[in-house]
Amino acid sequence: MVQSELFPIANKQEIERTRFWLEKYTHMVSLMSDFEQNEKAMQQVAIDGEVARRIDQEDLHADKTANAAVLLEKQRWVYEQYSYYTRHLQRAAALIQDIDERVAIDYRYMEGHSFKETALYLRRSIGDASTVRRKINKGIESMANTLKLLGFFEHDDKF
Repeated sequence: MVQSELFPIANKQEIERTRFWLEKYTHMVSLMSDFEQNEKAMQQVAIDGEVARRIDQEDLHADKTANAAVLLEKQRWVYEQYSYYTRHLQRAAALIQDIDERVAIDYRYMEGHSFKETALYLRRSIGDASTVRRKINKGIESMANTLKLLGFFEHDDKF
């Protein structure tokens, strides 16, 4: 019988992976939103345009409809991966116990503000920039621990 930790602790690499995905969060959300709103139009453009023809640079006379289906399937796969990542990041952020850490993570990464904007926004409630930086780092660490518990990094390692 394999015994796993009840409260696993993320290592440095997992904490850095969490930071990486947080930095990509707003971009993933906007691409997902665009895909949801324009999936039909993207499909038609792929069929009508040259994008489908160029999936395989070798074959310029390929079946554009079949290539468009492959292209749309690839876009749908990326959408599903982004959905997985953003959903888990949202869950992990919501589970941060320290309110200041949660607010700092939310403002900095989930809303997509720069560190400077975050430090200015939170200076009255949290303190100076170095305290905000500490809260963000502790929040990322907390999220990485939660993501480890959820099996996020095993999924991330597959890709």
